[in-house]
Amino acid sequence: MHLTLVLTLVLAFLCFTQSQAQNNNDTNALTQFHLQTDAYGYLLPNWTGFDACAAAWRGVTCSPNGRVIELSLPSLNLQGPIHSLSTLSYLRFLDLHDNHLNGTVAPLSNCTSLELLYLSGNNFSGEIPPEISSLKLLLRLDISNNNINGSLPKELSRLTHLLTLRLQNNDLSGNVIDLSSSLVNLTELNFTNNELHGYLPDSMFNKFGNASFFGNDGLCGSPPLPFCHISPSPESNKTFSSHPSSLPQTSVLVPSSSKAQQRKWLSPGAIVGIVVAIPVVLMVVISFIIVQCCDREKESSMMGSESGKRKSGSSGSGSSEKRVYNNNNGVVVGDKDRDSDGTNATENNEKTKLVFFDRGNVFELEDLLRASAEMLGKGGLGTVYRAVVDEGVTVAVKRLKDTNPFERVEFEQYMNVVGKVKHPNVVRLRAYYYAKEEKLLVYDYLPNGSLHALLHGNRGPGRIPLDWTTRMSIVLGAAKGLARIHAEYSAAKIPHGNIKSSNVLLDKNGVACISDFGLSLLLNPIQAIARLGAYKAPEQEELKTLSQEADVYSFGVLVLEVLTGKAPSKFHNSTSNRAPRVELEEEDVNVDLPKWVRAVVKEEEWTKEVFDQELLRYKNIEEEMVAMMNVGLACVVPQPEMRPNMFEIAKMVEDMRVEQSPLREYYDESRTSLSPSLVTTEDGLTKE
Repeated sequence: MHLTLVLTLVLAFLCFTQSQAQNNNDTNALTQFHLQTDAYGYLLPNWTGFDACAAAWRGVTCSPNGRVIELSLPSLNLQGPIHSLSTLSYLRFLDLHDNHLNGTVAPLSNCTSLELLYLSGNNFSGEIPPEISSLKLLLRLDISNNNINGSLPKELSRLTHLLTLRLQNNDLSGNVIDLSSSLVNLTELNFTNNELHGYLPDSMFNKFGNASFFGNDGLCGSPPLPFCHISPSPESNKTFSSHPSSLPQTSVLVPSSSKAQQRKWLSPGAIVGIVVAIPVVLMVVISFIIVQCCDREKESSMMGSESGKRKSGSSGSGSSEKRVYNNNNGVVVGDKDRDSDGTNATENNEKTKLVFFDRGNVFELEDLLRASAEMLGKGGLGTVYRAVVDEGVTVAVKRLKDTNPFERVEFEQYMNVVGKVKHPNVVRLRAYYYAKEEKLLVYDYLPNGSLHALLHGNRGPGRIPLDWTTRMSIVLGAAKGLARIHAEYSAAKIPHGNIKSSNVLLDKNGVACISDFGLSLLLNPIQAIARLGAYKAPEQEELKTLSQEADVYSFGVLVLEVLTGKAPSKFHNSTSNRAPRVELEEEDVNVDLPKWVRAVVKEEEWTKEVFDQELLRYKNIEEEMVAMMNVGLACVVPQPEMRPNMFEIAKMVEDMRVEQSPLREYYDESRTSLSPSLVTTEDGLTKE
């Protein structure tokens, strides 16, 4: 009896000891990850102690037995490798999207319990490892917007539970493997903007459509894809590329009778025909040369005298080859001239072409100039057009004016600052063009307009109100976008410089994105601050400088604008130290909005007076509106050092929202409706 009791206690102690050791291993793995990715400890301040589960480390969820099962740290500016996470054998949900993590994704092949894996928007490189087939429970895989290269491993076909596969915007090459038969549950696939080539199986194309494969110019197959020169052989199950260099070389066999005929002299009739044809051919060639010269002169006159001189000066140096190639600043699209001696004369031509920041969906300047265009509006920096290029890609083009006369090198430096930022809540600068007389910026086109238009457009009968949930989502998206910009350049303290409701745009899914980042850097400070109008921080009246703290003030004005429905404008008596009690009517816009709000909230029953009448119709949201009002007022305090930073603001807004873990959504029997990428883009806690 006693012996049995002793053995039971010993076994219980051993199990407890083993469990504790495993828990310590998980904590040790996270501690190592913390040291490698958050060198200064600013991003994860509560990751301290000896037990990640007991201390409730941020982004960490544990099972009842103390094992780490979830790790969610999106958009935190983490930098470094992830190999320390390879020992988290119980990890089921990993979300690290939109950081600066690097190295390979191969170590995660050891995390065999993974079901949801989100790594998009980082700097991962290397190939997709064949060992990924060990993640047999995987439902969602997103490693888009990285630098992943190599071919698609056939082992992907073993992930039979996979619902989502996102690999877009990488450097993947080789053939597309047929996943349609093995991954029967796969409902979303995105291979766009890679370097894939060869025959695209009809089963893949028919199931997922062209939208899943565009941006891979080497793919061929059934229409609308280019015709493949050689069809795939069902027997050999091989695929062939549409690239001429990869096609098999064949020799032409000439029958012996043809060889005998070749030895005979030409007949007199053939000689006469050749003599007559030669002058005709010469006339055709001369006419073609004349037409080409005329077209070249016409093109030179359209592109400006400087470009025309360059073309005429190089016309006799050799042939011109259309291609895409790299320079130090990005992907340049245009003519790459080759001299007759075989050397490349690209330096001048690179300087007059579109410079792209990504390899996907590039096009030439001539394509842009020929595109059908629609003017969207005029602003302080220039005119914005909506353009549809030949490939069917829609972009927004800003034609700059009245900017400082920057030299090319300085302008390129500014553009590299702007083009570096990649985030779901920041409008992406795709390309730019520089010439002394012309400067163009090419952005992603966002079709759903601006926050300013949604708030103030068509105020009156027939207007569709902007509901509270949508306003909250827009404010949160804008906060996260601005926080990412500030975090990206925290050391240099580079600001946005022009935060206002007209610079908050909505994409096709209604996600809010900050636009016009960095363009204020192209102006002198006095001009840039004048453009802010009522969004200008008090200290800017005297200091005449742009700053991240001033961005926070402008964002606070934007929050008050969302809450009140009033367009901010400077109060005529703004020099007064007294904050007057103001009756603000709908047509009265001559009021400093922060000053008016501070005055009204001192009164009793102020909520009905200050909040937008469109919001008062909704029930049970007053507490959230008051909390959001406190966020706005915290941003517009006169002292810059007293304002919260944008990460703190985004967290305050996030804490007002009811969240649901994507993993728990799956366990609530919502497998096919699960969309964690949307949740973590719009709803997940982030630091930008």
